[in-house]
Amino acid sequence: MSHITQIELDDRNLPPPTPEIEQERRVAMFDLLEDNTFILPNRDDRVVPSGPYKIGLSIQDKRLVFDIQTESGKPAAQFLMSLGPFRQVVKDYFAICKSYFDAVRNLPPAQIETIDMARRGIHDEGARVLIERLDGKADVDHDTARRLFTLICVLHFGG
Repeated sequence: MSHITQIELDDRNLPPPTPEIEQERRVAMFDLLEDNTFILPNRDDRVVPSGPYKIGLSIQDKRLVFDIQTESGKPAAQFLMSLGPFRQVVKDYFAICKSYFDAVRNLPPAQIETIDMARRGIHDEGARVLIERLDGKADVDHDTARRLFTLICVLHFGG
């Protein structure tokens, strides 16, 4: 099965992340590399090299860029996507994450759980948007999309 074995974020031009954002990034990258599904279908009468893949993720000229290579470094695909469809869900996700991080420090477990449920719902929405945007370009499962969405949020942090 095709999957991602390495992922790099181009965050050179972003401000330093908060400790919470850095933790989200580390967890998403670890979980993504532990278990993911990432399949590039053949497109336009062109056979796409099969995985596993290395992925570079960046924002360039206000577009989300997926730069995909085989493990040996052979170019496999590149996707440029508008950030527009992600803007509101990323904004909502950052707002609910801030509420969640504040709640963890100050509120009882029942209230934290309620906020965490809302956070997971927004995270699921971000994954759904990503799956839609990748339609015809790459097939990913829900958990892979959630983890990639987290990394997209990290890139949005400075964008």
